Amino acid sequence: MASTEVLMAGFGGQGMLLSGKLLAHAAMEKGLEVSWLPSYGPEMRGGTANVTVCISDKPVASPYIVYPRALLVMNQPSLEKFAPRVKPGGLIVVNSSLVPVKSDRQDCQVVYVAANQVAQQAGTGRAANLVMLGVYVGWSEVVSLESTVRAIEEEFAEKAKFIPANVAAFKAGYEEGRKARGAKS
Repeated sequence: MASTEVLMAGFGGQGMLLSGKLLAHAAMEKGLEVSWLPSYGPEMRGGTANVTVCISDKPVASPYIVYPRALLVMNQPSLEKFAPRVKPGGLIVVNSSLVPVKSDRQDCQVVYVAANQVAQQAGTGRAANLVMLGVYVGWSEVVSLESTVRAIEEEFAEKAKFIPANVAAFKAGYEEGRKARGAKS
């Protein structure tokens, strides 16, 4: 496996830091080298929040990445700020439930997913971040569906009633990512 970097961004409270943590956990379970670098504003909710996850089969030289291979965005300011930085040939996943504009990147695959609606259909409107993570994992196959589900189960072990809907949201996103990857081929 070559190394990869993904930047996940949105407003505080949208769960992107958690999604990054789950991806890092699943990658560690696979025996890969991982760095997880969160960045957030001073606000409790509503401020900016993003996380960079680097995954490699070799030690990660730096957790700070300017030009990621993939970007997951939950809001328009994040799309505008970070989309220009994605490496050509990369992936941009946009939550079209909250982002009304389209990316102008022609050199990347852009996947639009109505993550809020997909999460609601899966049983919880609060799991749009897990839909987005699912799209990325399904498209990239950087970690397995099973290892990510285990990471979700471990993260929510003390709140077990939330596990089924969160796993369902992740799996629904995963299927969207697999479809997008198939459409790319």
